[in-house]
Amino acid sequence: MEARAIAKYIRISPLKVNFICNEIRGKQVDEALSILRFTPKKGAKVLEKVLSSAIANAENNFNMDRDKLYVAEAYANDGPQLKRWRPKARGMAYPILKRSSHIGVTVKERD
Repeated sequence: MEARAIAKYIRISPLKVNFICNEIRGKQVDEALSILRFTPKKGAKVLEKVLSSAIANAENNFNMDRDKLYVAEAYANDGPQLKRWRPKARGMAYPILKRSSHIGVTVKERD
C-alpha cells in the first residue's frame, strides 16, 4: 500500500529540487520532515508541503500508521519552460529558459 502527493508547475528548477530529494529518500517521515525544516533552500519548503500532503493522504485515505511510514520515492520532473531572450553582442540573442517542475512524493509502510 502506498500514498502519494504531487505538486505541479512549481517555478523552480528540477535540478535544484532533486538534490534535496536525494537527502530524504528512504528515511522515516518524521526524520525527513525535520531534515526539510532545517534545509535553507526554497525547494525544501515546497518539498515539505508535498511530503505533509502525502502523509495526510496515507493517514486519512488508506488508514496507515504514521510511525511505520517512510519516503519510498521523492522526485522532481521537468515541467514546461518559459522561454525568454537576452540581448548579446553583435545583435545576437541568447535564450533564457525559466524552468518549472512537477514534484512528487510517495510514502509506504514498513513491514
